[in-house]
Amino acid sequence: MLRLTKKADYGLMALKYLAEQTSGSAHSAKDIAEAYHIPPQLLAKILQTLAKGGLLVSHAGTNGGYALSRPAKEISAFEVIRAIDGPLFITSCITIHGNCDLTNTCTIKEPLRKVNDSIKDLLSGIYIADLVETGESDRSLTAVGGGLVSIAL
Repeated sequence: MLRLTKKADYGLMALKYLAEQTSGSAHSAKDIAEAYHIPPQLLAKILQTLAKGGLLVSHAGTNGGYALSRPAKEISAFEVIRAIDGPLFITSCITIHGNCDLTNTCTIKEPLRKVNDSIKDLLSGIYIADLVETGESDRSLTAVGGGLVSIAL
């Protein structure tokens, strides 16, 4: 079964929180952690990673914190997951280090590559704005993957 890591899950939750804030000002890791009952130190590391990845802007000072680096409708779930967990590979035969030892005799690498690409495309089509709880966004997620994929929020 494919699963998001806890870090990726928390990262998506944090960006959702920031997208829901109407003020547009920065919010602290502590505020976000309290809102979703996430361990604060872990969330702080995740937010730092997302800031280094260019998805968040970090503001220092007493009123500092984190804010989205661009509109929520322009930040995909795939970008968040990739920033936190690195490249997405569903099998060990498809890696950044090249092919595995069985490449020449493998009969499933091409179908698995297609699955990997489909997952990447699906996650690339879901934006942080889609995760914000509004009636319109909820309807758009039900059509993802032609109904073949369900995404529980």
